[in-house]
Amino acid sequence: MKKFIIGLLVNNEAGVLTRISSMFARRGFNIDSLAVGETENPELSRITVTMTGEDYARDQMVKQLQKLYDVRELLEMDPEESVSRELAIIKVAANRESRQDVIDAAQIFRNKIIDYSPESVSIEVTGETGKIDAFVKLMEPYGILEICRTGLISMSRGTKTLKENL
Repeated sequence: MKKFIIGLLVNNEAGVLTRISSMFARRGFNIDSLAVGETENPELSRITVTMTGEDYARDQMVKQLQKLYDVRELLEMDPEESVSRELAIIKVAANRESRQDVIDAAQIFRNKIIDYSPESVSIEVTGETGKIDAFVKLMEPYGILEICRTGLISMSRGTKTLKENL
């Protein structure tokens, strides 16, 4: 099984995300993560979908996505030729005894403390999925109260863009 990252430029209209995610569900493919946001052109949204499967599954999804009216551009993101990142906010239990250890670990991972209370610390973690997973594992003994993750986003390196064929 391989992990695939697909970048899409779609019309920025109501219902587009539903049509795309429904297509995955109808064909029995699971979405590992999904990130959507407006682009520099307010008429377009960029969707990054990650999925795990065989080459056949990827090929089927690409073919089906290309048939959708709202999909303006599609690009499978090659890990060697793209930059991928994820954002997570992790709320960790932190009492007087453990607080400094949690803060030190956050600094070692080059994370940012974004909220600080007598009972907890909220930490912003940005990076590759593996970095976030490693930090979560490190924080588990302290007590993770809550995690919020964005899902992977990805962009081609250099001057290549998803919209170059529009």
